[in-house]
Amino acid sequence: MAFAKRCLVTGAAGFIGANLVLRLLESEPQVSVLGIDSMNAYYDVALKEYRLGLIEAEAAKHPECSWQFVQGNIADAELVRKIFAEFEPDIVVNLAAQAGVRYSITNPDAYIESNLIGFYNILEACRHSYDGGKNGVRHLVYASSSSVYGSNKKVPYSTDDKVDNPVSLYAATKKSNELMAHAYSKLYDIPSTGLRFFTVYGPAGRPDMAYFGFTNRLIRGEKIRIFNYGNCRRDFTFVDDIVEGVVRVMHGAPQRSTGEDGLPVPPYRIYNIGNSHPENLLDFVDILQQELVGAGVLPKDYDFDAHKELVPMQPGDVPVTYADTSALERDFGFRPSTSLREGLRRFAKWYREFYIGTEA
Repeated sequence: MAFAKRCLVTGAAGFIGANLVLRLLESEPQVSVLGIDSMNAYYDVALKEYRLGLIEAEAAKHPECSWQFVQGNIADAELVRKIFAEFEPDIVVNLAAQAGVRYSITNPDAYIESNLIGFYNILEACRHSYDGGKNGVRHLVYASSSSVYGSNKKVPYSTDDKVDNPVSLYAATKKSNELMAHAYSKLYDIPSTGLRFFTVYGPAGRPDMAYFGFTNRLIRGEKIRIFNYGNCRRDFTFVDDIVEGVVRVMHGAPQRSTGEDGLPVPPYRIYNIGNSHPENLLDFVDILQQELVGAGVLPKDYDFDAHKELVPMQPGDVPVTYADTSALERDFGFRPSTSLREGLRRFAKWYREFYIGTEA
């Protein structure tokens, strides 16, 4: 199913956002995409510029499509209103957010600005997109996070589980996004779908993520810290699987309907997107080191044992993440399937090309 629609993607220079834009330009004929990103310095801006360069190159291959980029912050209400008024998006994918559990402990202001105020501005703009009888936004898709499950003991995590015990401000803001979207769906009949992403990784990812940070430290000869003494498990999800899930969900907006009270039944859904195969952190590190050696990022005689440090759990972390993706599979016929080894191999190859070069 192809669609010729106007898609607004916030966080378009980010890891998931850029991969989504690339996919839309490649696979959706005559699509018009407008991306917005603040290009902040939370991590190396050169990575964000690199991703935008990939998008520009892809857009040049598809003259039937349209690509525009706006550098700006979704916390700027006037800018968001202007974009909606001029671009009139059919589909909005809100991926702009201040990410990271640990950073939220020391820099909470950034999370309130982007994740709460910014998302509120997007919701308000969606609401007013129907003013004057316009068709307005047909589907709002937004990023939530597996962190909303907090310290839930039941696994795998299901979207039917109660998630009222966040263990970080980041998680609290993501749960707040789900609540805000539900209220706006109910009040203004905005079709919205929240996606709880599980530990996304891949080439040109975020340097604050474990696989990327570990690689950087190993290159510098520094020790990597493995939390909870390695007794953590993570449901690592390759970025291509995340994007496939997002695109399928974009095509399937919740249906509007009216309840017995004559008011809208909220056209609102939540899905997990994860690999449904949690990996032990020590196994993850072992696979990562094998693939880094295989790609020539690290020498074959690298002493990994001398560069590992097992440390206690840190504030905001949870011992396991594990996605129940049965609802996604039921409604969209999709289940992520990229193996951790395959995904880390592609990351290691990209890392060598980007940071080291292709020459031996």
